[in-house]
Amino acid sequence: MIAADYDPLAKGYIASLARPGGNITGVLLQTIEATAKRLDLFKEAVPDMRRVALLWDRNSADTYEAATKAAATLAIPVVSVEFRDTPYDYERALAEAGVGPGDGLMAMSSGIFFNDREKLARLALGLKLPTMAVGGQESVDAGGLMYFGASLSGMARLAARYVDKILKGAKPVDLPVEQPTTFELVINLKTAQTLGLTIPPAILARADEVLE
Repeated sequence: MIAADYDPLAKGYIASLARPGGNITGVLLQTIEATAKRLDLFKEAVPDMRRVALLWDRNSADTYEAATKAAATLAIPVVSVEFRDTPYDYERALAEAGVGPGDGLMAMSSGIFFNDREKLARLALGLKLPTMAVGGQESVDAGGLMYFGASLSGMARLAARYVDKILKGAKPVDLPVEQPTTFELVINLKTAQTLGLTIPPAILARADEVLE
């Protein structure tokens, strides 16, 4: 498994991270645990942001719940933008939610949002919305403003190594669930300039990568 948008322990899929038991193991991206820090960094990077539009669907319900709880703790106003029918009509949904200049956008961890990352980045730029991406650096490369979390490519390589071990005879029960040892902060300065934003020096200094 590559647990990107859920907690396999909370859902009962595994017995523990060290000894998962049964026939399931893999990697846990800790997306839910990183949600509060994402929102905190987003507000710090864009202090004048009025509120954050949280885009979510049934695949990302767990990360959406974590985001709303974190936002309440951090006193960050949010607006819920839920998607049910595919293909997702992002422009219509944001318009109906009254999302516009002065707001920020944060898509929850969902395979559909990740696949639509370029479409979302273009729409956000057109609406003058800064974005905190959940879909890894790939979403920042597509034009998103910033990302904080585990390296998706790095965790995918870990998962590939597990596949190799299992194909060679290792038993999943003997393989602990891997978690990220570091988190990365990536900022797209070109996007910031397009939006007319000045990212605070303190945030830039903490970034692991700045795209110019």
